[in-house]
Amino acid sequence: MDYRYLLTLSRPRFWLYLAGPVLVGATYAATELGDLAAPVVLALAAYFLVPANVLLYGINDVFDRDVDEHNPKKEEREARYRGSRDVLVALAASGVLGLGTFAITPPVSWPWLAGFFVLAVGYSAPPVRFKTTPVLDSVSNGLYVLPGAAAYAAVAGTHPPALAVLGGWLWTMGMHTFSAIPDIEPDREAGIRTTATWLGESTTFAYCIGVWALAAAAFALLDPRFLVVFGVYPAFCAWVAASDVSVDRAYWWFPYLNGAAGMLLTLGGLWRLYG
Repeated sequence: MDYRYLLTLSRPRFWLYLAGPVLVGATYAATELGDLAAPVVLALAAYFLVPANVLLYGINDVFDRDVDEHNPKKEEREARYRGSRDVLVALAASGVLGLGTFAITPPVSWPWLAGFFVLAVGYSAPPVRFKTTPVLDSVSNGLYVLPGAAAYAAVAGTHPPALAVLGGWLWTMGMHTFSAIPDIEPDREAGIRTTATWLGESTTFAYCIGVWALAAAAFALLDPRFLVVFGVYPAFCAWVAASDVSVDRAYWWFPYLNGAAGMLLTLGGLWRLYG
């Protein structure tokens, strides 16, 4: 099995996009530091760090094989699927491990886990293939917040606050649609319709600013201090839109920005335990 190829396919730069919410969700559900070392938290973090990314991006690459022939990103930072049997085996293994998450979590976590797997498959795979339907491609990316909701539920024994889920969902919508801006021309050449191809570049920037502002507002209603983190995103997007910075370049800054945001959120949750 070509592990180097599978590693590239799983998008290591984005691993924390799924595993990070697990840590944040568990931190805000915890009542003591030991809760973060609970077996269920460690198991969910391990699954969503690598296997879940192999599943999510592997399905995407398999069903985007024809589309990706026109995408220059696949020549540099990502892998282009060529029909490798190894990918299919890895996808099957990741799916089986995913089913195992239901066995180690309480029933209160199951709706969040089920939502993740339904959207992870449905985003790229027929018959729904959300990624080819404007607006639905953006909305379906709420899947990234669901691992965090599942971890919160597993630790707290109850569902996470609705405002946190709403804010997180809106935040992921902005992230997804911003990331689609560099793909506008390749997607149009391939005949793929997305929110970004439908709106065009300038209106897509406005859309991202809007949903990120709504996300910041939702989190601010939960706790005004969250504005320190989430208020950065609409401001950053507005700056990119108004500056000479290439959106293709700005897109690759997000792993660092999101990593810093996740760190601040986690530190805030830990401070809650000891403040």
